[in-house]
Amino acid sequence: MKKLIVLVIAVVAVTVVYNVLMYYDNNFPSGRMRETPVVKPYEQPLPIMEAGLVPVHGGEALYRAASPESLKSPLPSGDPKVIKEGAKQYYNFCQQCHGVNYDGIGTVGQSFAPLPTDLRSPKVQSQSEGALFQHISYGVGGSGRQPALGTTIFPDDRWRIVAFVKSLGTR
Repeated sequence: MKKLIVLVIAVVAVTVVYNVLMYYDNNFPSGRMRETPVVKPYEQPLPIMEAGLVPVHGGEALYRAASPESLKSPLPSGDPKVIKEGAKQYYNFCQQCHGVNYDGIGTVGQSFAPLPTDLRSPKVQSQSEGALFQHISYGVGGSGRQPALGTTIFPDDRWRIVAFVKSLGTR
């Protein structure tokens, strides 16, 4: 008999809880999970995207596909303001490996074998702006340790770093 009473009480309790939840779902504006847009995302038509919002021409793919010699900086070369901004970006993104003296002996770079490239070496300074831009953007293949920073640094800031590196001159 006790088991039957416990069973009846459990069924009544579950029924009461269920009815309270249904009342809450049907009469309060916030509702529960079944009322959220996450569960019913397509009940309203999707908005139509305006033309021109998604680029189909230009962008990062052109920089990657272009030959290094054909790439030219959109910023004025030799402009002190551009070089100063490039120095700031160098200290944010490059100094850890290439160092404060641009010789490849930075806090992180000194642990690499071989050391990162000396940015004032004739090898680096003789490269075109486009080649340096691509090395910064997509890394250096082969034995180079230069990481690809194209998704980390904005294109104009990469060009500023190139201007700064070119301004250092040869050792």
